[in-house]
Amino acid sequence: MHVIPNEVRNLKPMSARKDHQYYVYILTNRSRTLYVGVTNDLERRMYEHKNKLLSGFTSKYNVTQLAHFEETSDVEAAIAREKQIKG
Repeated sequence: MHVIPNEVRNLKPMSARKDHQYYVYILTNRSRTLYVGVTNDLERRMYEHKNKLLSGFTSKYNVTQLAHFEETSDVEAAIAREKQIKG
């Protein structure tokens, strides 16, 4: 079990700082493996990926470096963009 430090737990989500923002993001690793995802809190999601709090692809392949992100207030547009990037 992983414990999230207070300084991270007490961060206000980016969505609380702006009117409902969503992020399409691309992560990579030293082998240039790519991962594309969508979140409403990029800071939290990056913390989760870097500390392997999420089991799955990013933990298995150590995909923790943020290569690119895009921001939108439209969740459907974010999901559509994620699908477009994934092909």
